[in-house]
Amino acid sequence: MTDTTHATIARPYPFSDPHRLDVDPRYAGLRRDEPLIRVQLPFGEPAWLATRHADVRAVLGDLRFSRAAAVGRDEPRSTPYQREAGILGMDPPEHSRLRRLAAKAFTARRVEELRPRTRELAEDLVAGMIAAGSPADLVSHVATPLPIRVICDLLGVPVSDQDRFHTWSEAIVSTTSLRPEVAQSYIDNLLSYMAGLIAQRRVTPTDDLIGAMVRARDDNADRLTEDEMVRLAAGLLAAGHETTVTQIPNLVYVLLTEPDVWQRLCAEPALVPSAVEELLRFIPLGATAAFARYALEDVELGGVLVRAGEPVLVSIPSANRDESVFPDADRLDLDRKVNPHLAFGHGPHHCIGAQLARMELQVVLETLLARTPGLRLAVPESALTWKSGLLVRGLTALPVTW
Repeated sequence: MTDTTHATIARPYPFSDPHRLDVDPRYAGLRRDEPLIRVQLPFGEPAWLATRHADVRAVLGDLRFSRAAAVGRDEPRSTPYQREAGILGMDPPEHSRLRRLAAKAFTARRVEELRPRTRELAEDLVAGMIAAGSPADLVSHVATPLPIRVICDLLGVPVSDQDRFHTWSEAIVSTTSLRPEVAQSYIDNLLSYMAGLIAQRRVTPTDDLIGAMVRARDDNADRLTEDEMVRLAAGLLAAGHETTVTQIPNLVYVLLTEPDVWQRLCAEPALVPSAVEELLRFIPLGATAAFARYALEDVELGGVLVRAGEPVLVSIPSANRDESVFPDADRLDLDRKVNPHLAFGHGPHHCIGAQLARMELQVVLETLLARTPGLRLAVPESALTWKSGLLVRGLTALPVTW
């Protein structure tokens, strides 16, 4: 174990601007030679960066690394302003108290109950895309409306308001795409909107997730404050669709640009669940590391002594390409049997909507494979445009033909 806190110069991070869905090759060298290095993000204090699967998993799962300790600190970040972290900025037991209130809506059993309705939505949306004619934009026809409608049904949010809250949700994943004052305005609008829906539930109770949260709050105020309820509901609405909206076209793009993969899935649709897991591992959704954990005491990590009070960032895309865990890690392998990827995180902050996202991705792929087996890009790959200034990577549009 070495103590290199003061001897190591922090390297500028991210190492490069995101390029499509490429993983920066420098991570491979770091995993091999320097699994924990000091980095400097555009804003905030320097931090350690963990790149190996074992170290990333340890930081995410070890309660000696705290999200709550970031409060009041100059947290490493890509934005000039410090965002309101909500439940992502809490540690157990406070984090656990809020998470339990929403967890029942996202259990494997509840998600499976939603599968038939999600399949109906996917069938309708793909049929609409086909009816509109080729070429068509998969993002606007399928990838955007499906996750929005599913999360609206689950929470009890009017789908007719989707244009408003989808726009406001960009503030949750923005780094530089929005000016600070615009991002704050969007967040304020989202919170005010959710507060209005909660007020409606008090007049007209419902059986959806927002209604259940209101009952939990009103029956026992110690379980949930009014502000916590508003922020939790807004966070679930935004996070519950934003990343899946981005991942659906990412998955289809990879399947259409990797040789023969789409054809194989058309021939073997039973591979879809395992293919989704491999795609989640393979695709670097995060554009940069974020949400630093602070060491509450001295901790040995990756052969380095992390001192109490120092922040640690984790690179999930790097961890998901760790050769010691995933043989031939840079290859998309639909036959991969063991796949402990960290696409949904790990530990207390493991994505509460992981099962929902998995189901939605499976259903969309199954529907596209069945209805449009000849699916292919309608433009050269070089003509595709990618989002920028966000915490996540994704396409602005995916023109396809069949």
